[in-house]
Amino acid sequence: MVELDLQQASSRAIPSEAQFRQWCALALRQRTADSELTIRIVDEAEGQLLNNTYRQRDYPTNVLSFPADVPDDMLDIPLLGDLVVCAAVVEREAAEQGKPVDAHWAHMVIHGCLHLLGYDHIDDEEADEMESLERELLAELGHPDPYAEPVTSPQTPSSAVFKEHE
Repeated sequence: MVELDLQQASSRAIPSEAQFRQWCALALRQRTADSELTIRIVDEAEGQLLNNTYRQRDYPTNVLSFPADVPDDMLDIPLLGDLVVCAAVVEREAAEQGKPVDAHWAHMVIHGCLHLLGYDHIDDEEADEMESLERELLAELGHPDPYAEPVTSPQTPSSAVFKEHE
């Protein structure tokens, strides 16, 4: 079971708590133990501050993952970690990439949850494994491949390219 603490520190509209729970449960279903995590939705200022503080990158990013680093014998709860999602960045990226905003939200939450499980995309082999799992999970939700080239339209500049999560 997934125990979710959803914190909204942004005035933007966000998906429902039920959607966040669905996306987390899907991403974490391979984990046999219960999972407890926090998702904090932030504005660009807080997203930039956190990205600069923890990754030395002075701009807001879509999702930050903070795996719990607590020895198992110190806590009697299945604490997995925290995700911080910048609502404005998610919305902007979805528009730039010609994707439905709910599909991009689902992707960012699943992507972050996979990081909490230890997946990464530092090298090509790890990236292929993680992206393959993301594609599979998003397809189960009926969402398109998040790594496909964006569809261009009169409202989408032809120079729009997919900006992969860093």
